[in-house]
Amino acid sequence: MVLILNRIKAFNLKFKIRNHKLLALLSIIFLMGLCVVGSALGAESANNMESTIKQLATPIKIALLLGLIPVIPSVLVCLTCFTRVIIVFSLLRNAIGTRTTPPNQVIVGLTLFMTFFIMQAPFKEVYNNAIAPYIAQTIGTEEAFNNGIQPIRRFMLAQVREKDLALFIHFSGADKPKNVSEVPTTTIIPAFIISELRTAFQIGFLLYLPFLVIDTVLASVLLSMGMFMLPPMMISLPIKLLLFVLVDGWNLIVGSLIMSFR
Repeated sequence: MVLILNRIKAFNLKFKIRNHKLLALLSIIFLMGLCVVGSALGAESANNMESTIKQLATPIKIALLLGLIPVIPSVLVCLTCFTRVIIVFSLLRNAIGTRTTPPNQVIVGLTLFMTFFIMQAPFKEVYNNAIAPYIAQTIGTEEAFNNGIQPIRRFMLAQVREKDLALFIHFSGADKPKNVSEVPTTTIIPAFIISELRTAFQIGFLLYLPFLVIDTVLASVLLSMGMFMLPPMMISLPIKLLLFVLVDGWNLIVGSLIMSFR
């Protein structure tokens, strides 16, 4: 047993020595590389250094843009009309009683194109004032961001409730702003989101009422006729679909949603 322990200790000692040698070798290689890079940079002139920095700036910008790609869906959902529209469509589907019809892909696609339709004026202003000049290199990154965020801010401020905005201003701990332009964008965004959620649930409640009345009336009729074994959903679903088609429900709901943003 003692012999085994001695061998284990000897093996551990050799392993540690080899690790230390490997780390020392890697450190030497790293330092040599730094020396080579430093000597190469020191030999360049000021003009060459400036051109090198400009060449490195483009890959850095591309890397930052690629890193922002996963954030784009969240920006589209939280800073536009997407939230209100998709919640209303989902509540409408549940109110009718068709759990999976229309499918989620259809609802998301319709919501996406409605978002581009409703937001076309702010998006066009963002492109003309921020994206196009930035691509043409007539403005810098900070100026492009400030020009691009202004149309989105105006859209959010037109839909946000003063009560929700005051809530986040209060909990931010900042001084009370003198006007709307002094309110930070980070305060407007959460206030806009909860305002959109409240408005979407209000519209969904109004959509539920007529379908709830149909379900209640048909359930009472079936109960009075003694049809206990017949599910009311089997009778109410075709009637709700027929009434929804007769009143041109999709046209009315989509038109009402568009008008709610104007």
